Amino acid sequence: HSTHGDVDYYAHPKYEFNYGVQDGHTGDHKTQHEVRDGDVVKGSYTVADPDGTLRTVHYTADDHNGFNAVVEKSGHPVHPAPAHGHGKYS
Repeated sequence: HSTHGDVDYYAHPKYEFNYGVQDGHTGDHKTQHEVRDGDVVKGSYTVADPDGTLRTVHYTADDHNGFNAVVEKSGHPVHPAPAHGHGKYS
């Protein structure tokens, strides 16, 4: 028989989820997707870097290969123009 507190150590974990934030007010932009089937996890996440580029990380994890990640950058960096003021060092 089984009680409420028992743990099935032979269970086959399986899930999939997606998550995303796109806040124009704070500039917070990110997404994540992950799938698990047993002991194999695959996923990716994307974040907007301060320079305006997107960084995407694709990852896998399993008992045979461990954790592996590949990072991609996309877009063109945007750097603010240098300030030319009339301060005491000008």
